[in-house]
Amino acid sequence: MAAKKFPSRKLVLLIGSVKGVFLYHGDETRTKWKLTGPHLSGWEIFALCGDSRHGRVLAGTGSFARGSTIRVSKDFGKTWKGVKRDPKFSNGSKAELKHIWQIVPGHASQPGTWYAGVDDAALFVSRDDGATWDELMGLTNHPTRPRWMGGFGGLCLHSIVVDPMNPKRLWVGISAVGVFRTEDGGGTWTLCNQGLPNIAPEIMPDPDLGRCVHKLVLDPSRPDALAMQFHGGVYVSKNGADSWQKVSRGLPHDFGFPMAATARGDLFMVPLVADNNRVVPDGALKVWRTRDKGRTWRALTKGLPQKDHFVGVLRDAMASDPLTPSGIYMGTTGGEIFFSKNDGDSWEKLPASFPRITTLKTWLV
Repeated sequence: MAAKKFPSRKLVLLIGSVKGVFLYHGDETRTKWKLTGPHLSGWEIFALCGDSRHGRVLAGTGSFARGSTIRVSKDFGKTWKGVKRDPKFSNGSKAELKHIWQIVPGHASQPGTWYAGVDDAALFVSRDDGATWDELMGLTNHPTRPRWMGGFGGLCLHSIVVDPMNPKRLWVGISAVGVFRTEDGGGTWTLCNQGLPNIAPEIMPDPDLGRCVHKLVLDPSRPDALAMQFHGGVYVSKNGADSWQKVSRGLPHDFGFPMAATARGDLFMVPLVADNNRVVPDGALKVWRTRDKGRTWRALTKGLPQKDHFVGVLRDAMASDPLTPSGIYMGTTGGEIFFSKNDGDSWEKLPASFPRITTLKTWLV
């Protein structure tokens, strides 16, 4: 009897830029891609997320005239609708909602739950599949809140990590404040900055804060293991963020923004020259990979431009897919997308050029 053939799933790259959304449609072979867009033309897009349960795309949009909103598409970007109630600070709050930086689904056991991280730093939750959003006041009212200060990019809650084993445990990363963890679904929060240095004590002379997290990810192979691209290097935690250790030895520079993790626990990052020179060193685009939790790093260059390519990669513009071998994707500030379908060993460039890429996510439908 012949083996039963199952239809290939669709793999979609969700691309957010300063001038709208673009989608690359492919499949599990990752050999042929079809581009659609621009969708939400003219909007600044800071967050994208695919909802496989309902076949939707959620977008965090921004406009000087129309403010920050969450928009939803059920037809792969052809049409969009606003939600019933957007994330919004209460009347009398001193905070201003400048951008929606991140949208992520809640735990698998809570299918109607979604989280959104914003600037000014706050975490919003939806319990009705994204229709209405409420501020998690436990984080907003944390005792350290009066001392929070933003980095050069603002006071951004840009990273949200949900523990796959525990629906009540989450971590968030805030620039330039640090890492917070909740064990009760957002009611109370613990500051988790042990081992992280204050990046600017002359400006923020605070013994506990001033820790500028650039990107926070979970190691899917070990639920208590996290990694981050910090303002001053790469750090990892083996104990749920109770403490952090620097693992940047072997990397050319301590500055960078993006980080991605694969299902097997490989970490990928792109070093930049410095805070005041946010381009790749020597005009050579290199992705660095560690397969041993940061003890050693390897530069991956096959297929990537190694001359006169002075671009950067923003914090949310790097992602992995759940396939085997893993696919790694990155969008540059020059509007290019490079991807690998073999764990980073070699890279290809997708043909289109886009406006400045702010966010890039994968969605297996």
